Amino acid sequence: GLRRLNTHPWFQNFRASSYSLSTVASLSASPSSSSSIEDSEETQSITTTTTTKTNNKKTESYFPKRGQTLELVCESLAFKGKGVCKVADTGFVVMCDRALPGERFLGRVTRKKDNYAEVSKVKTISPHWDFVDAPCEYASDCGGCKTQNMLYEAQVRAKEQQVHELVVHVGNFSDKDLEFNSITRPIVPCDIQFHYRNKMEFSFGNKKWLPRDMLHEKQTDPSGHALGLHAPGYFDKVLNVNKCLLQSEPANMVLTAVQDCWRDPNLGLSPYDVHSHGGFLKHLMLRTGRDVKTGLPELMVNFVTSSYKPELLMPLVENISAIPEVVSIVNNVNTSVGNTSVGEDEYTLYGKSSITEILRGLTFQISANSFFQTNSHQAEVLYKLIEDYSGLRGDGTEVVLDLFCGTGTIGLTLARRVRHVYGYEVVPQAISDARRNAKLNNIYNATFVQGDLNKIDENFGKDFPRPDIVISDPNRPGMHMKLIKFLLKLKAPRIIYVSCNPATCARDLDYLCHGVVEKNINGCYKLKRLQPVDMFPHTPHIECVCLLELH
Repeated sequence: GLRRLNTHPWFQNFRASSYSLSTVASLSASPSSSSSIEDSEETQSITTTTTTKTNNKKTESYFPKRGQTLELVCESLAFKGKGVCKVADTGFVVMCDRALPGERFLGRVTRKKDNYAEVSKVKTISPHWDFVDAPCEYASDCGGCKTQNMLYEAQVRAKEQQVHELVVHVGNFSDKDLEFNSITRPIVPCDIQFHYRNKMEFSFGNKKWLPRDMLHEKQTDPSGHALGLHAPGYFDKVLNVNKCLLQSEPANMVLTAVQDCWRDPNLGLSPYDVHSHGGFLKHLMLRTGRDVKTGLPELMVNFVTSSYKPELLMPLVENISAIPEVVSIVNNVNTSVGNTSVGEDEYTLYGKSSITEILRGLTFQISANSFFQTNSHQAEVLYKLIEDYSGLRGDGTEVVLDLFCGTGTIGLTLARRVRHVYGYEVVPQAISDARRNAKLNNIYNATFVQGDLNKIDENFGKDFPRPDIVISDPNRPGMHMKLIKFLLKLKAPRIIYVSCNPATCARDLDYLCHGVVEKNINGCYKLKRLQPVDMFPHTPHIECVCLLELH
């Protein structure tokens, strides 16, 4: 159809003018770019037409071709940690994973979008600014710590800049406004950059992924089995990991103990095959908490298997239980063909069925599948910010609506200073944990309700009084438009928006403050504070706490 359309002069003129409009900034710097679009046979014919009208000189393509190798310099980091580069002489934007600001490298084009392309790094010519040696041996291959070889101060500067740009360009807040600098606060760094994660999930696999420089080395394990993390871009290949610098030292001791014996053919253990759906071992999940009385670390080990065969796990249980910090070993049985770590049934093989963690003076019980803030240390900082932004009077008269409450951690930390907390969450297990945690801490003015906040109707809001404070902590997609309409109609005096995705956070702030013109929705809130928090050093993830007040 496109070939037939190309025979019409009006279509050629339309295509040529469309490209000129979309790339006007680059064309002003490089006039020859507008006269060459070598993307396919069809667009080459357009190029010829346009070039003839302007001049007869042969020019280079504005758009890089798939498979083409380019020399690039990374200029900055975009949200999610990809490096932003521009093609020389044209300004065409190229994104590259694991490219860091200042790095000069060769990249091969792997994918082409309408207004940018993606490349994979082939070779580094000169290192990036703020270069440091990554302490982890897997840093260049594992997908977890993409910026470990970047100075930590530079990491938080980049994250702060990303939040600033998203709030301006997606949230439509003007950085020319005199109040803007007082609203957006400097990012709160994390004091602990390693061993901060209280939960890690490793996968068993029968396809061991090897870095390119190890492909020709002789392998000690001919079976090809691995226990570690999925190689970036592969759901069926696992990078073998013997130690992870993000988890606690006791957790690494458990990982080492499992690695030392699980491949023993005498034990009869086999990794799960995601293609044939055969095999026994799926995942190894390690969770670290703290003993309430001593404050010392306590560890839960969770084996996720495809069936219930406790006799196969007993040799591993005996080895692991010798580690003093291990107080719980459980087995989640997941018979589905999916690769999830949540089982249909759970069995306790050793010790307790849960561990504990202390947060803001409260005790929380954590089961194998409970949601809990992954960085306990920085969660103290995050929850202190939420408490400060809530501006509680302390007279016990205020009502708090806790949306996406999870296991109730935020609402429960405020409950003793308010009249009542109403929490809503879609996951039934999380609601059960929230109710159990409330009872554990002798908190009786908190009500937790299971329900999907993306599917609310006109009856939502009739089961609780008008709140003084709304706390919303949605997952990465942000809030549904139905919920935003409800909040704009509710008109609570204050909203505290906690987000793990600055992009959707900026979008929702725009809706709440500026409204949605095309839907005839008027905003009624003013953004008073926006505080980025680095919860996960060496990763692209950013947390934000925002205070909105009714105006």
